[in-house]
Amino acid sequence: MELATSAMNRPRDAYLWRLTATALSFLLFGLGGLCLRLLVFPLLACLPGSGEQHRQRARRTIGWLFWRFILIMRGLGVLTFEISGAERLGRRGQMIIANHPSLIDVVFLLGRVRDANCVVKHSLFGNPFTRGPVREAQYIGNDGSLDMLDSAAASLQQGQPLVIFPEGTRTPPGQAPAFHRGAAAIALRGAKIITPVIIQVSPTTLTKHEPWYRIPRRRVHFSLRVGVDIDPQAFASLGPAPLASRKLNDYLHQYYNKELATDERCTTRPEP
Repeated sequence: MELATSAMNRPRDAYLWRLTATALSFLLFGLGGLCLRLLVFPLLACLPGSGEQHRQRARRTIGWLFWRFILIMRGLGVLTFEISGAERLGRRGQMIIANHPSLIDVVFLLGRVRDANCVVKHSLFGNPFTRGPVREAQYIGNDGSLDMLDSAAASLQQGQPLVIFPEGTRTPPGQAPAFHRGAAAIALRGAKIITPVIIQVSPTTLTKHEPWYRIPRRRVHFSLRVGVDIDPQAFASLGPAPLASRKLNDYLHQYYNKELATDERCTTRPEP
């Protein structure tokens, strides 16, 4: 009873400071995107090298800055995080799939896998704060076209790691992820291996249709767990491409439902 009373009387985990720090973080992210577009990438373009080398410089620069951004948010007290199995990410021809509970999931993944390609929202190519980075890194816009599928499969065939969120958008709070078949189709056409990443955010934040200033009552904890590799060829042999794609997509959907349900039962958020 005494512990319960103490927890109820605790302050709201520095709520006003976290709100201010969250605003500063979003401002920093926007200004960083503009600086990359207007200053950093024009300077990098002056360096010698092939088109592939320029692309890799852009991706590594973005990844390095993304990870610095995560560390700054942790330093400001906005969030805490833990990542298990990150050393198994970034292999040649590896498709990295993840569920998508929060706006900054991609920041975590590209911050850890700095050579990776990524399928991103097509609208980012028109946003003044993000269009410079996504174009210089030659990320793939998710416009739902066959060209997008071809580009993603080709990048895997060339040996690039590829980050993709099969849901295509953030998961509404309290709902299970619903995967589109496009990711499975890409994997069957180009991936050497599929590696799932299970992302959990407690309490939920930066979800779909949620403004940045609606922060939770306590500091957010991100947990990223790299799962067991999946061989796409085990599904390619199950029948024609549409059937194999459907079976792989069903398997991924069931896998994530099981893993997320297990984590919710077994995982407790550590104290900041």
